Formats: sequence, structure tokens, C-alpha cells
Amino acid sequence: MADTAPTAAPARRRVLHAGSLGMIIGGVLSFVGSLMPWVITPFGTLSGTAGPGLWTLSAGFIAIAGALLPYRKVAIAHALVPGLAVAAIVGWQVVRLLQLSSTTDSWGQLMPGIGLVMVAGGAVVLIRTGVRLVSMR
Repeated sequence: MADTAPTAAPARRRVLHAGSLGMIIGGVLSFVGSLMPWVITPFGTLSGTAGPGLWTLSAGFIAIAGALLPYRKVAIAHALVPGLAVAAIVGWQVVRLLQLSSTTDSWGQLMPGIGLVMVAGGAVVLIRTGVRLVSMR
């Protein structure tokens, strides 16, 4: 006799995971912030894309790519590695701003721009999402 019982459909694997939303938000913040002004001076603004903004732009794309992969360990790596790298770059830029302000005695003249602030926020969101994914079981 032929088996005529209906068979269960194969289980579909979900693309999004628990950290996808945080990784997308953090990646977009890093991506958009990389394209905006990073330093405000009395003579105008300096864009981040001239140097370290390109690195944070790449890290934003890596975070967004990790949000669309269904594997937990890969998602953790795609959240923590770009998040920590972007945080290090932001810290480096803030120290550089402080150093330039102290050597030229121009306190309050060199200010962090909206791009640097957005990239820092993206780093915080990515690190928080990565830590949350590590602690989940």
C-alpha cells in the first residue's frame, strides 16, 4: 500500500534573530554617522569620510550583514567586533580632539559633530546587542 498520510513541511529557518533589530539600528547609526560631519570648527565642519569614517562605514555594513544571518555565533561576532572597533575609533577621535584643543589652547573651538555622536551611539547599541546575545540561552 502507498503511504497517503500528509507529511509535515520542512521547518523553515528564520532569517532574523533576537538581536537583528539592535544590529540593524546600530549599523544604520554607524553608517549614517560616518557620512555626516565629525568635527565642528569656527571655520566649518570636517567630515569623517576623509579617514576613520570609512572604517566606521564598513563596520556599519558588517553589523547590518550580521543582522540578516540566522546563526547565533556569527551574529554575536558581527555585533561585538564592529561595535568594539567603532568604539575604539570614536575614543581615538575624542582623545585627538582633546589633544588638539590643549596644544592650541583653543578649548571650545573644536567640538564633536553630529556624525561622531551618531557613530558613538551606534557603537553603544551594537555592544549592548552583542552582550545581550551572549547572555541569552
